[in-house]
Amino acid sequence: MDSEIVTILERSPESFFRSSDNGNLEKNIVFLSSLGLDAKDLHRFLTTKEKFHGFIDSEWQGSKGEKASDNDTAEEAKEICVEEPEAKKLKLDTEERTKAGNQDGKRLRGQNKSRPHTKPTAYDEKRLCLSVIQANRECPFGDKCHFHHDVAEYMASKPADIGQSCYLYSTFGKCAYGLSCRFAKAHTTPDFKTMENADLVKAREGRNPVKNSLSKDLQNRLRKRSVAFKKSEEYLKTLSNNRDKKDPDKQPPVKTVGPLTDADVIKLRPCEKKQVDFQDKLYLAPLTTCGNLPFRRVCKRFGADITCGEMAMCTNLLQGQQSEWALLKRHESEDLFGVQVEGCFPDTMTRCAELINNNTDVDFVDINSGCPIDLVYKKGGGCGLMTRTRKFEQIVKGMNCVLDVPLTVKIRTGVQEKSNVAHRLIPEMKKWGVSMITLHGRSREQRYTKLADWDYITTCSELASPVPLFGNGDILSYEDAMKARETGVSGIMIARGALIKPWIFTEIKESRHWDISSSERLDILRDFTNFGLEHWGSDTRGVEKTRTFMLEWLSFMCRYIPVGLLERVPQKINERPPYYMGRNYLESLMASQNVGDWVRISEMLLGPVPKNFNFLPKHKANAYK
Repeated sequence: MDSEIVTILERSPESFFRSSDNGNLEKNIVFLSSLGLDAKDLHRFLTTKEKFHGFIDSEWQGSKGEKASDNDTAEEAKEICVEEPEAKKLKLDTEERTKAGNQDGKRLRGQNKSRPHTKPTAYDEKRLCLSVIQANRECPFGDKCHFHHDVAEYMASKPADIGQSCYLYSTFGKCAYGLSCRFAKAHTTPDFKTMENADLVKAREGRNPVKNSLSKDLQNRLRKRSVAFKKSEEYLKTLSNNRDKKDPDKQPPVKTVGPLTDADVIKLRPCEKKQVDFQDKLYLAPLTTCGNLPFRRVCKRFGADITCGEMAMCTNLLQGQQSEWALLKRHESEDLFGVQVEGCFPDTMTRCAELINNNTDVDFVDINSGCPIDLVYKKGGGCGLMTRTRKFEQIVKGMNCVLDVPLTVKIRTGVQEKSNVAHRLIPEMKKWGVSMITLHGRSREQRYTKLADWDYITTCSELASPVPLFGNGDILSYEDAMKARETGVSGIMIARGALIKPWIFTEIKESRHWDISSSERLDILRDFTNFGLEHWGSDTRGVEKTRTFMLEWLSFMCRYIPVGLLERVPQKINERPPYYMGRNYLESLMASQNVGDWVRISEMLLGPVPKNFNFLPKHKANAYK
């Protein structure tokens, strides 16, 4: 009898109730009832798409004291977001695709390209002049200034405050955004003067929690191309001198004109470089868009050991682009931090490495040789480097020559799905002087489809020894992490798993499944909000930038299924559940795949969205709408 109970309970709720087709439904219900079990418990959380969204909309409208209707819901969705892309269609044959109007016969796939990008300035009709914010100093532009100087007029037109407490003021003792802060009432007197907490200001005096900012002086020198790259030029000369020689490693003779110093003949040996212990660490992957500094701070709280900045283009860094340098910023909580750069030529990559080495505080530099996007691949960067081994070698050796910190590389299995090349590259990279290798167990063609090939990662790990090799792919629970460690890798890198559930680092370190509540998850988002306001600002521009990055994250976080609702633990990263109701309204709201519902969550923390606000997720997160 016990085995019969298990057989019935292990079935999915859908399969259990489909058994009525065979005339067994009534028999199973009677059998479970005789054991004191309610068959309805097996499917009480399952629902349909229409019922799910009907419940979400009615409860949301009810919480506002309004009567919910289908028309209201539709109008609200149009106001707050761009219409979601159509659900994915079944794969068609070439003839069917041609009939459907797709003449080139290509399958529709990939990202939501050409997304609407609203500039942050569009949310402010007219901003307060910086001279007024900064202690009412005289405006250098005088009458030609386009911003507000009349404080009373500005305060009358300013959007309502989001909350009564300003995180920046309560944490640092003062808010740099003054009257333009969306929480200004917390630190503004009735006569529009900005207050300060002298004790907090004094306690934090001289402390800068964020490093690696681009100075104006360096930016100007980069734009004028007046920055000297002495080490890089020396290495690049050896490349040009050795271009026609058979032995590429042969060095030109040492110049004897002038005084001979130790620096001329003694190079920094690998053993003399800064050493980093990568063994058995949990590595938060460098995540484009979502792997920003506030998100990394959240992951550090949950136990991530290694963090890395988002992928930065080496040419943009060399040009002094502020937006690209922002990707190198490091918070004081990130005790083991690296930056990832992308490029396809030895000269730019070597100069970029020297620039980073001389002007930032990092523990390692990573080369992105795994990026699959066309923009990077077609010019020879990212995965393209794996097929350009000569250039790849020159890049690695050049960067190693100018860096005082370890150089690491992130690669995929190869470019084509059934043609792995990583096992041939790894022995070569050991000779080039790489300090650590990270292998994502998929090819460029696969992107993020199908399962990661951990058997192949095991083979490559043996080839890489004694150089540490980290495995990456499909880790969403501590059980997945344990299986990954059994392969012999030095550590594991977590990417999408951290976006879906950032507390995965705690689960792995404590070897448990965490049935985290919806209120705890909202607290995580609240922490992210506070970190975002600190990083991007608490004025309207900063608030909306924080909201945008939160929505990008929610497009992944909504895929999490609470442990308490799972029929089988753990959840697998490529599995897509049917529509289900949560144990409370907030849990249901967080499970929604609708962009409008993500906006609602953001409104709980950042107030109502502006009238002209719109958002479309970067990735097609509607795989199971």
